[in-house]
Amino acid sequence: MQRQILPKNVVPKHYRVFLSPNLTTSSYTGTVSIDLDVVEPTSSVTLNVNELQLKTVSLGAQNPTKIETDVQLQTAKFSFSEALSPGDKARLDIAFDGILNDKMCGFYRSVHRDADGEHVMATTQMEATDCRRAFPCFDEPALKATFDISIKALKKFTVLSNNAVIKTEDEGEFQVTHFDTTPRMSTYLVAFIVGELDYVESNLFRVPVRVYATPGMEKRCQFSCDLAARTLKFFEDTFGVAYPLPKLDMVGIHDFSAGAMENWGLVTYRLAVLFYEEGVDSAATKTRVAEVVQHELAHQWFGNLVTMEWWDALWLNEGFATWMSWYSSNHFFPEWNVWETYLNEAYLGCLSLDGLRSSHPIQVPVRSADDVAQIFDKISYLKGSSVIRMVAEFLGEDVFIAGIASYLKKHAYSNCATSDLWDALSEASGKDVRAFMDAWVLQAGYPMITVKGINSEGVATIEQQRYLETEDCAPEENLLYPAALAVRRADGTVGRDEVLKTRSGEVNVGTGLFKLNADQTGIYRVSYPAEIFDKLVAAGSKNEFLTVADKIGLIGDTKAVTNKSGATKLLELLDAWKNDKEPNVLTTALSALLSTGSKLVFDPEVAKKFKKFEQRLLLAFSNNLTADDDVRVAKLKADIYTSAVLCGVQSYVDSALAAFRKDKFLVDPDVREAIYIAVAANGTPEEWDELLNYYLEGTHGASGNSALRSLGATKSTEQRKKLLGLIITGEIRPQDAYHALATTGTSAEGINDSWNWLSENWFKLREIFPSSISIMNFIVEMIISKFTKLEQLDTVKKFFSDKDISGINMVLDQCFERVSINAAWSANIDSVSSWLDEYESKQ
Repeated sequence: MQRQILPKNVVPKHYRVFLSPNLTTSSYTGTVSIDLDVVEPTSSVTLNVNELQLKTVSLGAQNPTKIETDVQLQTAKFSFSEALSPGDKARLDIAFDGILNDKMCGFYRSVHRDADGEHVMATTQMEATDCRRAFPCFDEPALKATFDISIKALKKFTVLSNNAVIKTEDEGEFQVTHFDTTPRMSTYLVAFIVGELDYVESNLFRVPVRVYATPGMEKRCQFSCDLAARTLKFFEDTFGVAYPLPKLDMVGIHDFSAGAMENWGLVTYRLAVLFYEEGVDSAATKTRVAEVVQHELAHQWFGNLVTMEWWDALWLNEGFATWMSWYSSNHFFPEWNVWETYLNEAYLGCLSLDGLRSSHPIQVPVRSADDVAQIFDKISYLKGSSVIRMVAEFLGEDVFIAGIASYLKKHAYSNCATSDLWDALSEASGKDVRAFMDAWVLQAGYPMITVKGINSEGVATIEQQRYLETEDCAPEENLLYPAALAVRRADGTVGRDEVLKTRSGEVNVGTGLFKLNADQTGIYRVSYPAEIFDKLVAAGSKNEFLTVADKIGLIGDTKAVTNKSGATKLLELLDAWKNDKEPNVLTTALSALLSTGSKLVFDPEVAKKFKKFEQRLLLAFSNNLTADDDVRVAKLKADIYTSAVLCGVQSYVDSALAAFRKDKFLVDPDVREAIYIAVAANGTPEEWDELLNYYLEGTHGASGNSALRSLGATKSTEQRKKLLGLIITGEIRPQDAYHALATTGTSAEGINDSWNWLSENWFKLREIFPSSISIMNFIVEMIISKFTKLEQLDTVKKFFSDKDISGINMVLDQCFERVSINAAWSANIDSVSSWLDEYESKQ
């Protein structure tokens, strides 16, 4: 696959950017001056431009003889009469006009309203390929340069950029703010903001750390501000590499396509992942804010200081930042048991996607701008971080960190390939890390390891085959993976030295009970003979032998081997462990329970039986919750409450309605969303409108998002159409569109209404959500993957057969495969129905 990249005849070294935005007209004027090194003989310069009006162009004293623009490639080629020679220095000057767009990419406008009226902020989102929307540039990660940014704006506005302010110039009611030269960095990390902002500050780090938000909202940011300061110090100490800028600013943006963006020195966030206030926000919000803040600050080293050479190695940025955020959280919040939670929130999620034939390798070929947004997915983030977790365990954490520190120091301010990382880890460990890791990065998927038998000396014969949820792996697809065979043995030992590199092999498991993939550090599933599986379930029921991580893994493995048959095996396991006391075990069990129920949504008779089983387990889970002040318990309490409301446990529905009618939006923050869902599904039309208006006020952060997520649970098609229609009109912020779909998929009617809306508004939605952001992928997945019948799949495929699916083709393939798997699961329905009848008869 040939990359669509710029010619290599010139290389940018330094940019001087001047911008003058008009927030009233949503437009701006600008100039950019780019110092170039000439590396090949040339009479032309080609760079990236998208949706900018070029006014004047010059190269030194030369004006271009021809300007050729390519809208599809997003380039402009300037030809000149006098040729340049290798070693020459040149300066390209361009004057241009731009628009502050409403697409949440490039240089765009974000709007919010309060009692004083409408307020507009000009802000940026350049990743992955949208710096070219803000100013003409060489918009590729390997083409690093330094930047001098200057912004002219009304004096009433706060103006921010990557580096610190070095001077300001007075121009009447305006002021020009000049920022210090940035470190050498990629264009996607450039950022600037103009708006009405206030801030809180932390003095817990050696340079100022501030969090900015629209006036009044900054008061909810002290937690994230102090955590950011502590995290910067922790990463400096861990890596032995100093944070290189004289300040760190973080800013809450009302309209933001991603969760957050790691711009060097000026990190931007959605409000919901920056605000946390004790007693106001939930435990889930606190852990989410902590994770995101630490993820973005890890990027200041992984991605900003050392950057992938091209987007096919995106995982070097995102996988590392994900792992480091959990590593850092474990340091600051050991009581959260984050590595257990990681298994639920990251590890199992990556295995689910990577079990599809339509998955992709961690390092995936990327050809064009349209391809990039699609790989900001669970493979780059979650499988990438799981691979890092696996190699850290394989090498030992201290050795791993030493290797990473060496990697960062050696490649600071430059670009790297994955092989550079393996070289650093190999040097630190003395092991051939590349030989172990290349298969995991360059191949899609992972294996199922089947225990075939055990001899009297405790040696098990095992076999690996690529795991596919479709259960139809062809010989040519049956890849080999070097699987680290961590074995928990009956004598209490854990062996971590053996690696299965061949199709089959042997491993010493001891003469008693054993479990493969101890603590779930390896990326593979395990299938046991029935007698071993039954003993593991029994041991887990008695809280013997298995760790929390082992139990989470066994639930996940059991669910994975029951796609086309044997689903009752999973139900038996969930019932056997329903009285477990560990919140993360129950969280995994709840997820498996809900996943099974979702496959029955278009089979109402069996779904009705399953709902009784679900209600019994939910009540059992609830009875096992401790009274400890534990974020894991608080989050599980919320999940159980939500699930109980959705499956009609009347006591929960009644208590939720009573709580809302008594306290409205001042209910317990941990169960707030469950209460809102109960109101949306069972309350009055006026109460549904209250929830909608609460979100539309736009000042409530995560709480407002909870209200929005609840609205799709309504039983009214009319209300659901109103909700989805607000996405089209823009009254629901485009960034929040997928929140509006959060509960529409909990009923057959909701799924059908959502699909009708998607198909009827397809062309409008493609205008609202450009391919350079991932929101359209989320919308498509949230709707289509809920279908469970082949005739539904046929309808969907027919619809897309004549549509432009650039930028969403990967997620569509994954949705089509997921619906096929859901349909194949229907082979379980008769056995599940009979099992549920028998189960109910015993109660």
